[in-house]
Amino acid sequence: MTHPPVISLTDCADPNAVARQSARIAALFGATPSVLPLTGPDPEGVAALTLLDLLRATDLVGGPTHPVVVLVNIAPRDGSWPNGAPFCYFRHKQHLVISTLNPRVLAPLSTYLDLTEIRVTDVREVLETAAAQWAELSPAEAEEIGRTQFRSLWYVPLLARWLVDGRPVPARPHVVGGPDRRAAGAETAGAVRVAVVDNFGNCKLDRPVAAIPGHRAAAGLSVHSARDGRRIQVRCYDRLPDVPYGEPGITTGSSGLGFAELVVRGGSAAELFGLREGDRVLHPIG
Repeated sequence: MTHPPVISLTDCADPNAVARQSARIAALFGATPSVLPLTGPDPEGVAALTLLDLLRATDLVGGPTHPVVVLVNIAPRDGSWPNGAPFCYFRHKQHLVISTLNPRVLAPLSTYLDLTEIRVTDVREVLETAAAQWAELSPAEAEEIGRTQFRSLWYVPLLARWLVDGRPVPARPHVVGGPDRRAAGAETAGAVRVAVVDNFGNCKLDRPVAAIPGHRAAAGLSVHSARDGRRIQVRCYDRLPDVPYGEPGITTGSSGLGFAELVVRGGSAAELFGLREGDRVLHPIG
């Protein structure tokens, strides 16, 4: 039986952790996964944009596509869960996504891909059901998986395999885009942040150019320089080639649906402005 390829986004990303997770997923799916370690200052923001980009990358193909499995292990940084946030899953077209229940990571999918509902699992309930119906797990093995804090290693790959196999995994519906999304967006209201810094030093921002008030103004937008605390006026351009060489600009980048990028053509915006992932760059908005 051929299984879909697996892509894993995780903040548990030291070489030992990546090797263990890769071996476990390979044993379950028959192929080595693609593991993307998220180790920067704001892994939630990077995961949110990267997950949106992964699903968007399956569009514009002109025909049928093959299913993929995406695993996201980015726990919310709120300390509200005794053994970590629960894991949920949903399908986007024929693709399966399993993620920690992280409102900030899921919010862009609600906004831009019309994700309205996910299915939330309880680790022990799933293990008990699997052991009783299809999995060759002894009570001691199920208990070991159920009580560990290392759920992205022991539980999530099993959940993925069982869902791909069509097993009747118990889960509860959960609405996306309600109070959780408002809570996730409240902290960033009024500011635009750097979501991802790419290898060129371009700063991918966390929303579309069209959603930034004032982006059409001739004077440009006021960009915060973390290097010296100043605000610098930066013009907006339609495309990167329109930005004068050696100068900064805000343009439509490659991520999301027309998401903005702060760039320096021929240089590094991250270096010029002293920016890292998670930093605020435009304030106030509106």
